[in-house]
Amino acid sequence: MKIAAIDIGSNAARMQISTVLHDEEVVSFKKVEYVRFPLRLGHDVFTFGALTPESIDRTTKLMQVYKLLIELHEVEAYMACATSAMRESGNGHEVAGHIKAVTGIPIHIIDGQKEAELINNVVVQALDDRQFLHIDVGGGSTELNLYINRQKINSKSFKIGSVRLLEGKETKGAWKKMESWIEENVDQSREVIAVGTGGNISKLFNLVSKLSETSTTLAEIKRMKEYIAGFTLDDRINKLRLNADRADVIVPAAEIYICAMEWAGAQQIVVPDLGLKDGIIQLVYEQLCKRKKRK
Repeated sequence: MKIAAIDIGSNAARMQISTVLHDEEVVSFKKVEYVRFPLRLGHDVFTFGALTPESIDRTTKLMQVYKLLIELHEVEAYMACATSAMRESGNGHEVAGHIKAVTGIPIHIIDGQKEAELINNVVVQALDDRQFLHIDVGGGSTELNLYINRQKINSKSFKIGSVRLLEGKETKGAWKKMESWIEENVDQSREVIAVGTGGNISKLFNLVSKLSETSTTLAEIKRMKEYIAGFTLDDRINKLRLNADRADVIVPAAEIYICAMEWAGAQQIVVPDLGLKDGIIQLVYEQLCKRKKRK
């Protein structure tokens, strides 16, 4: 059985197709196809308040490509979710309707709470009984979630993201609101470990020295941020071999992770290879199982 997830973010749109594996009672998902394309929808929305005709056309074409791949792989079920850029766009729902009419793909424009919930459902599997601050930085928003004993204590979505910062369009007072939320919710009397998800922290993690296969230090993230910031945009692409749509946003994204960790007092960050697409895959599988049981 194959299932698929489409994640339409503020910087890029991703599609993942996974095969469902059963090892006795344990269910797991093996990635068989992954495509990422830099639509940069956040540029339109955070600058003009709506998606431009050019972006609508590009997004529609990309969804046509994704639909063809879904058909070629004979995917049994899939879900497409759009986050910050589409939900803030003045014509987001209109665009979603247009894409469905052309491609047949229904797009669910989800709020920050639902986005965090989908990511949390897979991230919690990587945690233990300590205190963790989960930081998910996207192009348009940052979701914070606090866990103790693998139980979510609190969560909040903030209008701070890598593309939004790059465009200078962050919401007034958002940094202070994030700092206050962390100070009010994180128990500073006990150890706190950060958990980072998102494309930028995954790329940073690939470049730094590591404590383990999945963890590194705040000092290493700060060192790598300063190192990358010392290169021009062209050199980040040509010498550091960063994709063009990653080269310009990776430094502002790093700043968000660093600030959140410093405010929380976290000296270590765990970077599991998980994100929204994985949460969507899990949700699609659960819904498919329920439908089959009803039949």
